[in-house]
Amino acid sequence: MGRRVRRPNEQLAELLAEAGCSRRRLACYVVELGRARGIAGLRYDHSSVLRWLAGEQPRAPVPALVAEVLSGLVGRVVTPAELGMQADDIRPGLGAELPVSWPDGVRAITGLWRADTERRDFVTGAAFGVAAYASAGIRWLTLPGTEPASAGTGRRIGPEEVGGLREISRTYRALDNRLGGGQLRGAVVQLLDRQVTPLLAGASYTEDTGRDLAGAAAELAQLVGWMAYDAEQHGLAQRYLIQALGLARLAGDAALGAEILAAMSQQAVYVARPDQAIDLARVAQAAARTAGSAVLLAECHVAEAHGHAARNDARACAAALGDADRAFGQAAPGEEPAWLAYFDEAYLAARMAQCFRDLGQGRQAARFARRSLDMNHAYVRGRAFNLALLGTALAQQGQVEEACAAGTRAIEIAAGLRSRRSIRYVLDLRRRLAGYADQPQVREFSQRAARLSAARAAPR
Repeated sequence: MGRRVRRPNEQLAELLAEAGCSRRRLACYVVELGRARGIAGLRYDHSSVLRWLAGEQPRAPVPALVAEVLSGLVGRVVTPAELGMQADDIRPGLGAELPVSWPDGVRAITGLWRADTERRDFVTGAAFGVAAYASAGIRWLTLPGTEPASAGTGRRIGPEEVGGLREISRTYRALDNRLGGGQLRGAVVQLLDRQVTPLLAGASYTEDTGRDLAGAAAELAQLVGWMAYDAEQHGLAQRYLIQALGLARLAGDAALGAEILAAMSQQAVYVARPDQAIDLARVAQAAARTAGSAVLLAECHVAEAHGHAARNDARACAAALGDADRAFGQAAPGEEPAWLAYFDEAYLAARMAQCFRDLGQGRQAARFARRSLDMNHAYVRGRAFNLALLGTALAQQGQVEEACAAGTRAIEIAAGLRSRRSIRYVLDLRRRLAGYADQPQVREFSQRAARLSAARAAPR
């Protein structure tokens, strides 16, 4: 079979001429727009545009980006087809905005699942968008009440199907705690794309069932976002959490919305955006008060405290921790939803230890880190975190031998996980022990930490 002959892209050439845009400028605009949309790794120059003009078809999301750039330059809407490029119904900013309507929400989340399943680079390799969470938080606060669920015309579903999704969510949540997010995320995304998309997009159901379906899908989307966060795919995690928040809004579930906003706040601290973390935590508090959950309110207060600690504001941190402690003390046993069962005294102690660690108060951090180890043994990854946290607090006090012992126990657990965050905790402890590198136990710990990091960096 002969090679297919490329035809020069005259449509693109005509639009470039109409816009008065050079090849170099177009390439620059495409890269800048992609960066603004949170798309990492775009590398285009005038030679790239020359190849497009010669008939080469660029991969998604480039056609959509070129169309958006040229639309702005010529003052009218230009589609990829008008550029002589293959259209793609998955846009570059997919998932980065909180949906405002039921159809928008279904399109966004199902498109995100599909793009993730297809390993679209502009989704799986997306960078963390600085403004995306701020926009989502404002929309959560200001959008009017949700519209009725928009059912399809397919098979009728009811509480049984929704209950099945919630059971799947519980199962994978338990596995995530035991194995780490990197082990499971692909399987969960495929399940969502194959089983949940047809329900959201085509099934018929009552309004109440539709809201329950949106809530179950929100739980699963949040879980996938958390798995991506655990794997340090922060742009992807951000998009999943935004869409999970949108689904929680469509479900009319203020409690789940507060939980997702608190997760966003925690990620914002992790990526060094403490001001955003504080803002998101405060929005989460408003949602938790609407839901009437004391445990949830405690979680949202401690999320705010962590943001203040990351800004080294000890006074504001102490006030928020006091609010968290009081709210937790008012909780009635068994009031929390199933997805909030992890938030117990040990978890609260771990979050408080993180705050004191970031404030440089090693003695207080160690006290709460020790409390955090009185935890449910099902949370294997959490135990690795908390042991590394204890080691860091001990290192802050110069208790080197004890710090290495705690860190070594963390390494032993982390070796059985697929969790980049657990490795980050271990490497942070190694960094804090660098001043004691002449001591034998520190050398041994550092070597074990390096081997763990190298093993997890190796492709599988």
